[in-house]
Amino acid sequence: MERRYTVDMRIIGHLDMDAFFASVEERERPYLKGQPIAVGSDPQGGKGRGVVSTANYPARVYGVRSATPISKAWELSEKARKEGKPPVVFISPHFRIYEKVSMAVMAIVARHLKGTQTTLFTADPPALEQVSVDECYFDLSFTGSFKKAEAIAVQIKKEITEAERLSCSIGIGPNKLIAKIASDFQKPDGLTVIYPDLVEGFLSPLAVRKIPGIGPKAEEKLFRVRARTVADGRKLSQEKLQGMFGKWGTELYRKFRGENDSVVISEAPPAKSIGEQETLPEDSLNMKILFPYLERQAKNLVSYMVRDGFKEFRTIVLTVRFSDFETVSRSRTLEAPTGSAEKLRQHVTQMFFPFLDKRENPGKKKIRLLGVRVEKLS
Repeated sequence: MERRYTVDMRIIGHLDMDAFFASVEERERPYLKGQPIAVGSDPQGGKGRGVVSTANYPARVYGVRSATPISKAWELSEKARKEGKPPVVFISPHFRIYEKVSMAVMAIVARHLKGTQTTLFTADPPALEQVSVDECYFDLSFTGSFKKAEAIAVQIKKEITEAERLSCSIGIGPNKLIAKIASDFQKPDGLTVIYPDLVEGFLSPLAVRKIPGIGPKAEEKLFRVRARTVADGRKLSQEKLQGMFGKWGTELYRKFRGENDSVVISEAPPAKSIGEQETLPEDSLNMKILFPYLERQAKNLVSYMVRDGFKEFRTIVLTVRFSDFETVSRSRTLEAPTGSAEKLRQHVTQMFFPFLDKRENPGKKKIRLLGVRVEKLS
């Protein structure tokens, strides 16, 4: 029987594409169907640097996942190969293809948000909030019914499968927190609906790591006080959690109870930006080794701009990652827009010099990664 709630209840959906980058690559190369795939940097026979961006589900069986060091992914692939299993297929990312598919997916979701009812929690038209290239929140409160919201989710999934030949997982709940956790509950190709009165029972047996924001360090702290499941975490007082995590402890106290007040906000797409970054073959602080990377990136970015129909940029962002994985970004907005590769190179060089001395690098740490991005394109 369909449950009935107040007219101002919230019904929130969260869509997450399944192993997005890897699934797109498999779609583009049908001969890879069923093979373990890892999208990321070149493993270079186990000597590569960088990490896996996305691994598909067969690769995850081997232990290869997003953010796995590429050298470790290679080791796991070799282990599987020696056991007579298919080795992992390593593929360099094609971000422009992913962005194109992402736009098509978001357009499909938007087409289904055409409710005529408005409530305390929704905008008119209903809100769609894209939070990354492969996931978004959308407000289904206008339906006034979890059953109707589920029917819309079924149609969204069907259309994405037919139009893009990709699968996604959708979670529906009374707030963004529950919707996000639900979308991960039955991956891949899942659809999970959590009614308000089922929230506590749904969360209780889950590992604390399933709560967004809880990473390895927070998980370790919670394990120390015997909080391994959300039900365990719910036994901790707000004061106890504040003592463990500071201000975030109050938010965590509410998350353990499935409470979340944030609304789905439709925002204008951010200003287009174009960037490139590279992990060095070896950590270095040698100017003669580092500068050619920046010069090449500056030249490449201007060519990418021209290809995409842009003539000028105004903001430059430099990203530096040290050998200890500390990552620092610095930006500079020019007085006037320019499209000159030489000016970009000059500014990036000036921005980078402080990372060679005590101004930005007092510990003289070697550099692992360099990246340049241009923004405010016209």
